[in-house]
Amino acid sequence: MADRKYWLGFDLGGTKMLAQVYDEKWKIIGRERKRTKPGSGADNGLDRVVETTQKAIEEAGITCSELRGIGIGCPGPVDMDKGILLQPPNLGWDTVNVKERLEKTFTCPVAVLNDVDAGTYAEYRQGAAVDARCVLAVFCGTGIGGGCVYQGEILRGAGSSCVEIGHVQVMSNGPRCGCGQRGCLESVASRLAIASQCARAAYHGDAPYLLEKTGTDLANIRSGALASAVKEGDKGVKDVIREAARYIGIAIAGVVNVMSPDVVILGGGMVEAMPDLFLDRVSASATKRAMPAFRDKFKVRLSKLGDEAGVLGAALWAEHVLGVQ
Repeated sequence: MADRKYWLGFDLGGTKMLAQVYDEKWKIIGRERKRTKPGSGADNGLDRVVETTQKAIEEAGITCSELRGIGIGCPGPVDMDKGILLQPPNLGWDTVNVKERLEKTFTCPVAVLNDVDAGTYAEYRQGAAVDARCVLAVFCGTGIGGGCVYQGEILRGAGSSCVEIGHVQVMSNGPRCGCGQRGCLESVASRLAIASQCARAAYHGDAPYLLEKTGTDLANIRSGALASAVKEGDKGVKDVIREAARYIGIAIAGVVNVMSPDVVILGGGMVEAMPDLFLDRVSASATKRAMPAFRDKFKVRLSKLGDEAGVLGAALWAEHVLGVQ
C-alpha cells in the first residue's frame, strides 16, 4: 500500500453526482461533477458514476493504482457490509451491487454508505460536530435524509443503513411519498413538497413575487427562488417553509426522545438557502416536543461543510474502514 496515497470520495445525490480525489492531507487534487438522471436505470446510472470517477482521477493526474480506496455515498438504504444499494426511491433504481462494479473497474477497495451518513460523518470528523458523542443530521433538499454517528461509528441497522428520518410519518393520511406511504416527512417538507405548495400559493395570489419571477412550474421553483421570494415579502412562501420546518422539528424531537443526541446538524440545499429561517423554526419545534429532561441536552447547528459534506464524508469513511487493510 506504500504506493497508494490517495482517497476518492463520491457523492451520488438525488440531482447531481460529484467525485473528488484527496491527497494525504485531505486537499482536493481532482474533481468532476455531473447531473444524475433519475429513472434511467441502475446500469446507465453506474456507467455515469464510473465515467465521473475516471474524469476526477484524470484531473488529479494519478492512476487507479495510486488510490488507497473509494468511498461512495448513495441515496437510500445501503447494505454497508456488502456494498449494495437497496432500491433507492429517489433514483428509481433496482437493488444494485455498487461495490462489486466499482472494485472491478478501479481495482481498489470500495466502501459504500448512505449519502446522508457520509455527510454526517464528515461533520463529525471535520465540521460542526467534531468530538460529539452522538450526532443526528438532517439534510433537506430534493428529499430529506437523516444520519447518525454514535461514538465515532455510523449507526446502522441489522441489514442496512438506517435513520431514514424522511420516511417517518408526521401527518396522518398525508400526501403520498415516493416510498409509497402517506404523510412521511419527505412528502410535506422536502424541496419538491415545498415547491408544490408554493406554486399553489402563487396561483392563488399569495406569492406575487414568486409568480412573477418563476411562475408555477415546479422545475423553476428551486431553493434560491424560494429564498428570494421570502426576502421580497411573499408571506405565502414564508408560511409554507415555516410549516415544513415545524414538521422537521417534530421528526427530530422523536429521535431526541429515543437517542438524546448532543448535536443535531441541519444541512442541504433548502437549509443553505434560508439558514436562519430553518434553524430558528426547527430548533423551536424540536425543543417544544422533546422531553423536559432532554431539552437542554442538545444543540441544533447548521452544517459547517455545506455541499462538500457528502463527498468528503465518503472519502473519510473509506479511510476509516479501509485504511487498515
